[in-house]
Amino acid sequence: QVQLVESGGGLVQAGDSLRLSCAASGRSFSSSRMGWFRQAPEKDREFVAQIVSSGRRAYYTDSVKGRFTISRDNGKNTVYLQMNSLKPEDTAIYYCAGARSDYALEYDYWGQGTQVTVSS
Repeated sequence: QVQLVESGGGLVQAGDSLRLSCAASGRSFSSSRMGWFRQAPEKDREFVAQIVSSGRRAYYTDSVKGRFTISRDNGKNTVYLQMNSLKPEDTAIYYCAGARSDYALEYDYWGQGTQVTVSS
């Protein structure tokens, strides 16, 4: 069983930056595709970004391209989401997720979420 614990959320102003971290337990982190999702109030959860197990490729939803960067440190079993130029519409609970492999169709492990609030 893999456990994911997010941290780094908070209340910031528009234009500010935040870095979210997700610490993973278990030996399979280095072979897991990792992702970040978010859920705003009264909206469905949406994909934000994902990174393959090697860290060599990353993918983003259009609304965060050029502002957010996902990265990982397999030696520390941690994945990060650097968020720059934050906008009020980025306000959401951010969830870290892990898939068993780069080719898995679904994410199998989820963190508890961390709140990000961006004021205008």
